[in-house]
Amino acid sequence: MTVFGLYAAIGDPPCGERLPQCIDEVCAEAQLAEQVGFEAILVGEHHQHRDGFLPSPLIVCTAIAARTQKIRIGTGILLLPLYHPVHVAEDVATLDIISKGRVILGVGMGYQEGDFGAFGVPRSQRVSRLEEGIDIIRASWTQDAFSYHGKRFRFDHVAVYPKPVQRPHPPIWVGAMADDSIRRAAQYGDAWLTGITQPMDNILRHTQTYRAYAGEIQRPARIMLMRDAWVAPTRRQAEEEYGPEVLTAYRYYWRSDSLSFRSIRSEAEFTLDKMAPERIILGSPDAVVEQLQRWRDAMGAEMIIFRLRQAHSGGPPHEKIMGAIRLFGEKVIPRLA
Repeated sequence: MTVFGLYAAIGDPPCGERLPQCIDEVCAEAQLAEQVGFEAILVGEHHQHRDGFLPSPLIVCTAIAARTQKIRIGTGILLLPLYHPVHVAEDVATLDIISKGRVILGVGMGYQEGDFGAFGVPRSQRVSRLEEGIDIIRASWTQDAFSYHGKRFRFDHVAVYPKPVQRPHPPIWVGAMADDSIRRAAQYGDAWLTGITQPMDNILRHTQTYRAYAGEIQRPARIMLMRDAWVAPTRRQAEEEYGPEVLTAYRYYWRSDSLSFRSIRSEAEFTLDKMAPERIILGSPDAVVEQLQRWRDAMGAEMIIFRLRQAHSGGPPHEKIMGAIRLFGEKVIPRLA
């Protein structure tokens, strides 16, 4: 069975002076998503870069938790190398209590230099800080007191109280987009959170790597697929409402030398005809159901998470997003659940 989630991309810009309103809109979108059958909503993080992402995802998650009742709330992703893991363990445990056991902790290494520079964290330490951080967080949630002596973190007789509501602990999902990080997701994570912009052939190759390595080390292989997605009554309407927004984001990633777009040679290639077939779920309800079945059958994803709002452009408008969420709930999710 496949379930569905949302990815909430908000920040400054493009929200600018509308940022408080944008957060209210995302909370309303989460409330509607909860009503129509979505299972989760995730929030991302960046620092020192005006790319449209907020720097404090757990605070945004708390706002969403306060306005919802049952939808799961998580980070997608929290840049764990920037934090002391005991502090993260405390904050997430507190949020799990506030939300009555609805938290997902999605973590990753990060890649933008600005994310690291302001905190005095060398980018070269991101792998070890991620690995040790996950170990420490899991121990914080499952042991009464523990000591840790690693390469980056060292302490004795530390205890985190109170413990999270979820037992043995909130799920830890690891975001990964390259072979080494895919193996790391299998080793350290309770699930793999895929890259949102990678084409299908890359993700299928990584799926094979992930499942093979998880089998070798006898770890569960759980896949959470993230995709840019939009549904409207017709394909033409979907292209008009979503196309300019998602292509603006893709051009930004390409100019930033994103791993997902290094095979693209020119901005002229950023058209829906070229981008949509392998990267975007887009169209009428019937077409979207068919595309989702293709992805689900190819990957065996447990959850498919849609990014409707594009942080780099701020759109589509809130009322259009609400319409798409409602249409997903009425015409798509029931046919796939």
